[in-house]
Amino acid sequence: MAAQAIDPAALRWQPELAFSQPWRTVTAAWVHLSPLHLGANLLGTALVAALGVVAGCGRRAALAWTLAWPLTHLALLAQPELTRYGGLSGVLHAGVAVAVWQLLRAGRGMRRAIGAALAAGLLLKLGLEAPWQGPLRQVPGWDIAIAPLAHATGAAAGLLCALACGVGGDADRHPGAGP
Repeated sequence: MAAQAIDPAALRWQPELAFSQPWRTVTAAWVHLSPLHLGANLLGTALVAALGVVAGCGRRAALAWTLAWPLTHLALLAQPELTRYGGLSGVLHAGVAVAVWQLLRAGRGMRRAIGAALAAGLLLKLGLEAPWQGPLRQVPGWDIAIAPLAHATGAAAGLLCALACGVGGDADRHPGAGP
């Protein structure tokens, strides 16, 4: 929220500055283009945090999500037509992917089934957003355009980092995660 007092142009993702100003892979998530955008991302943050707690995410999951943050934005280089980006939604998709992997890998019974349902829902959402059809989509009810590729790169970065960090392995099982 504090970043709202800073000129968004100084923080947002801009592919031409990716290598000369690499901090933008982190600060892009701090930029919000409207109060609705900020509010939705704050609510999304609370929901992903709650999912992480319920999924039993531990230190490895936190590390995976942290590593996925800059990778989410760096992967936007795959779509050079996306010349400007700001927002937390890609990073939130990374967090969902990490928590889903935790549920699939470490969960049993109903917890694993919930993980599978969340994974299917995430994949369906990403497919319906069709990031291959261009950089931006205007969605009814939103006062900004969304960048579907940010959601897809976030989910992919989250999953890859979860795998690399061993999320859901025996050493990562949170005491409250249940059998």
